[in-house]
Amino acid sequence: MRSETPSQGAVKIRDMQKAALQVSPGRRIKQARGRKTYDALIATGFKLLEHEEFESITIAELAKAAGYSVGAFYARFHSKDEFFDAMIAHHLEHRTRTRDRLLATISNDKLINELIKELVGYYWKRRRFWRAALIRSIRDPDFWEPIRQHGHELANRLIARMSKHAERELTPREEMNVRFAFQIVLGTINNAIINSPGPIFLGQALFIENLARAFRVVSDYDDLVGIGS
Repeated sequence: MRSETPSQGAVKIRDMQKAALQVSPGRRIKQARGRKTYDALIATGFKLLEHEEFESITIAELAKAAGYSVGAFYARFHSKDEFFDAMIAHHLEHRTRTRDRLLATISNDKLINELIKELVGYYWKRRRFWRAALIRSIRDPDFWEPIRQHGHELANRLIARMSKHAERELTPREEMNVRFAFQIVLGTINNAIINSPGPIFLGQALFIENLARAFRVVSDYDDLVGIGS
């Protein structure tokens, strides 16, 4: 498969985020009522996914639960895939806000534990949504690119913060270790959602504790930011 350049990935993120503003191709939500309907459908989608798998939710069920007609759904989305794209855009916007808040407010000694705790808690709560995203990525690899780029940006931001506190640029090896630590964390969460392999499961406190410890060891985070020195 042809690899994406960072700039191409950024374009795809912007394209997916635009889906959150579109009612159908070439049209945008112009009225407050249209925005309200759109937001209600998205919120209802996440609510239904707390108890059902995405593939089992029908458009009729979704529209009824949101308090709108099937016609109102199709006025905004041409298909369930297009609707799910909008959910992903909502997800990315939420994750960006959360990332920025954590990086701006949490001290170095608490950051990794809080970051992993928040990540695990979020994906545990929205595990059916994320399982649907993982399944979608199998049949549509390009779908995953904005999510991949968002993950890269999280690593970039942490590397920049670590460099600032280390008072030097991280070496290429050190940067790669940080990125691999994120790969371990996100890959472990994804595997737990899809396969639940055990022996420690996603909803357990020990899952968070061990993931945070693994991140610190692989990334050499404590030494690089001067914790304990």
